[in-house]
Amino acid sequence: MKGGSGSDPVPRLMRGAEPVEAVMVRYGEVFLKSERVKRRFVSTMAENIALALEAQGLAHRIETPRGRIIIYGDDPARIAAAAARVFGVVSASVCTVTKPEIGVITAAALERAERRLRPGMSFAVRARRSGVPGFSSQELAAAVGSAILERVDGARVDLTRPDYEVHVEAKEFGGLVYDDKIPGPGGLPYGTQGEVVSLLSAGIDSPVASWLMMRRGCRMLHLNMHGGRFGGVDVERNVLENHARLSSWVPGHALDLLVVDMEPFFEVITALKEPRYRCVLCKRFMLRVAGILAGEQGAHAIVTGDNLGQVASQTLANMAVISAATTLPLLRPLIGFDKEEVVGRARSIGTFEAHPGDVGCAVAPRYPSTAAPAETIARIEEEIDAPGLARRAAASVWRYRAKNGVLEEVG
Repeated sequence: MKGGSGSDPVPRLMRGAEPVEAVMVRYGEVFLKSERVKRRFVSTMAENIALALEAQGLAHRIETPRGRIIIYGDDPARIAAAAARVFGVVSASVCTVTKPEIGVITAAALERAERRLRPGMSFAVRARRSGVPGFSSQELAAAVGSAILERVDGARVDLTRPDYEVHVEAKEFGGLVYDDKIPGPGGLPYGTQGEVVSLLSAGIDSPVASWLMMRRGCRMLHLNMHGGRFGGVDVERNVLENHARLSSWVPGHALDLLVVDMEPFFEVITALKEPRYRCVLCKRFMLRVAGILAGEQGAHAIVTGDNLGQVASQTLANMAVISAATTLPLLRPLIGFDKEEVVGRARSIGTFEAHPGDVGCAVAPRYPSTAAPAETIARIEEEIDAPGLARRAAASVWRYRAKNGVLEEVG
């Protein structure tokens, strides 16, 4: 079976096929879009799922009936696990696909229930029907529940807190029966919202910020400002690992990382007599470089891991001064998170490193300014020719590429 979306408008179950195990993928807010936008988003999500399955060598066929994505293949469990990591997917289930007939759906549900239900366990039937005449969702639930009660000794119904739930759906394209869900990341399909440049560091925050914008459909270009001798010895390793790990969330897509030499800029600002402004100058310099590269790459916004009040450069006063360094939209997805929330998300997406090693910055002053005056920053930048330094830095790009979690150096 070849990857990709099925073009046949009549799903296989409406062509007389026997019940078969498949994978059902659910999506959430995509369903709220206009019909034209929804079709485009679902098509992109199906393509991304196909890329994820191809990356794992899983043969498959994808169909996209209204409201669902159905995947057929020889290894439904692995297919479901892979699909559940694709952005836009709310959840995935290994299911039985049948004809949309109450008797056939009931038989498939009973077969699943008998594998899991034991005497004395409680159960519930969750039924849905759409576009199928002849019976209601209540009648479907009653038929399945009665069959289970008759077949499984000691089973009892509990609609509030059941030990086991079986879901049955009757739709125009077929019946669906499942009893487990693998949660997905949700969000919007990757690539539907244009490209952004995301500042990626060796720390915890910026990879999470990048992941959150990927989850909102942004195609990602990572940018790291390499500090050379002013950075810790483990910084480069951590940055590359963060980049590679994030690429595993968009399997089949090449994810690029641009590395820029920041050492000449650091040499200049460490010679200044006003060390307390270094962090603000540094952040503004990063935005200048990111803006130049975004223009060259056709990106539409810049993403940072800023979190309000977390460090001196992230006070409201300093963020206002820093933001003025670019005319591009500046996206700060972590702005309202607390640190534990960021760490928890980093753990869940696989970018948290408990022992990162030496990732310190030798440029950071002991007493940084929490409210740098805009006119003072402008004066210093004019003295050091910050725009010229940024142009030279943007010309020093080294490119890495990651795909399916594997890193390669492009040059």
